[in-house]
Amino acid sequence: MGFHTFAGAAVRALTACKDGPSLYDVCDPLLLSYQGGDPHLGKFYRTALGNPALRSLLRRTGLPELRDETRLRALQEALSRARDDAEPDWAAIGQPVAELLATIDVRHPAPVPAPAARHTPAAAEIDTVIRRCGAHLLRSFAKNGVIPTYAAFNLIGDADIGGRELLVALTGLNSRGYKNSTLLFNLARIFIARSPARGLINPPWRGIAEPMWQPMQIRHRSAYYDAFFTEALLSFVETGMASADQAGAARRAIADMVAFCLSTSREQVPSHDGSTVSVVTALAPLPHPRFSRFFAQIKQDLGFGIYVPDCDTTACAFSAATQAGSDDPILEQPLLDFYRGYQVRSGANEPRVTVPLNDHIDYEGGVVTWIDNLAGERPFGNDLDPTLNLDILEVSFRNVARWKILETPRRLQTVHRIIGFQKRLADSGAFTNPRSHIYYLPELYSAYFGRCYAAFMALPAPAREAIDPDGAFEFIRGKVLAYVQNELIAREINAFDAALALMALAHLGADAATFTPALRVIVGQFGEGGRHGPYRAYEWNKMKTPTRIVVGGPEVTSAFVLMALSLARPRMRG
Repeated sequence: MGFHTFAGAAVRALTACKDGPSLYDVCDPLLLSYQGGDPHLGKFYRTALGNPALRSLLRRTGLPELRDETRLRALQEALSRARDDAEPDWAAIGQPVAELLATIDVRHPAPVPAPAARHTPAAAEIDTVIRRCGAHLLRSFAKNGVIPTYAAFNLIGDADIGGRELLVALTGLNSRGYKNSTLLFNLARIFIARSPARGLINPPWRGIAEPMWQPMQIRHRSAYYDAFFTEALLSFVETGMASADQAGAARRAIADMVAFCLSTSREQVPSHDGSTVSVVTALAPLPHPRFSRFFAQIKQDLGFGIYVPDCDTTACAFSAATQAGSDDPILEQPLLDFYRGYQVRSGANEPRVTVPLNDHIDYEGGVVTWIDNLAGERPFGNDLDPTLNLDILEVSFRNVARWKILETPRRLQTVHRIIGFQKRLADSGAFTNPRSHIYYLPELYSAYFGRCYAAFMALPAPAREAIDPDGAFEFIRGKVLAYVQNELIAREINAFDAALALMALAHLGADAATFTPALRVIVGQFGEGGRHGPYRAYEWNKMKTPTRIVVGGPEVTSAFVLMALSLARPRMRG
């Protein structure tokens, strides 16, 4: 979108003909200033939705349905109950908003078919991209002391969240502040989706992963991100293309990031057998995440005041540290014993998934996301993401001897059940549906399955036979390759999409000739990031509640391009 398109959307929003009560007509009388009740609801409204910038864009957007006094009263009564009741009935409160959500049309991207890519980029071009991406990561670490990542809010919301999902979230989340922000963000997105401002807030893009638009980005550090930057720098060193100085700088950065994961971000939590276990939290206590002072307060206002560890960050941090050769005693913990307590068993503990946004998939054998802290808090309830479960398998394969998985029937059974969960997901084809995933896209699931498959194939044949006697990995491999080759790279994609596709193809042993479409996009879009780096920032992972929050960054794109090309390069030469 060019300047004139943005300017046109802004002018239309500012001069629209108002056709019913606006968001501010509904909420100002209730939430702008009041005594008693829950102070967080009003504070969130004033900060996130009542700010001058958004107010100017939405003040002339009205909903004709709310000219019906009965509907308007019902909506305002629900907001009053959310504000005043000590124990709100969230299902009843969310109902008027859920009904209005049915009137908006928010869809996932549907890229058009791409023309056939006939010519593979030259090896020298690929080598240049690898060197530039590696240098970008090292330069960023030298400048900032970290490799930063960014979060951005897309107030149009996630396409997978409709009225039903809103009610599921409101009744399944535990934190009242998080419920407040989920309720109000979803009310606001109705007005945004039906406003001329929609094109300004949610402009169209090329490909699947959403570009991150400036300037709505919040820089921060997380152990989850450091784990993958560690893997990217390891791959850069392994290519042999880093200079001696760069290799030394990479090793120092890797050591710092592993220490951040295993020491700074370490947290003690209760296990289900009554013991205490060390895990890794995605957001270490302040000041370690390096939020700005402004966003540290916004984080509190959004309902993220209490942040608990998660199973995915723990798995990825352990994996990166293992690959980096760490001998930290924390790695001796057999995580599978801990994860077993968070594993879903049909008919026994399925209520573990309290926010089942993707309940069309079979949860049996899957491990849920969030870990209770020592105080027993779990503000986000719990959900279950397929990609997280791939990361658990991957770190288990890297530690199969250390954790004595083959010698311990309970641990091997835990692995078997996660593999069964993944096989059913692949067999149904549900892994290609964005709604099946909580925090990731299907293309990222495909790349991470490739990463998991590579760790599996690195095991000795007897270990592979014991872990996967039914050949589930080869079955899933075929399904993922078919999706990547016939759907993902057959359509117009951006650089981040292409990097994920290439990772999957290279890890899964596809013919090198199939790399061409992804390689052409990666090389063709090299330099698009301008002064920020070789590439733009794109959606790496996301949250669907309280609204669509996209995480990525120019450095993230460089890291994934670097890893993808490092995998493809020897295959193309061999």
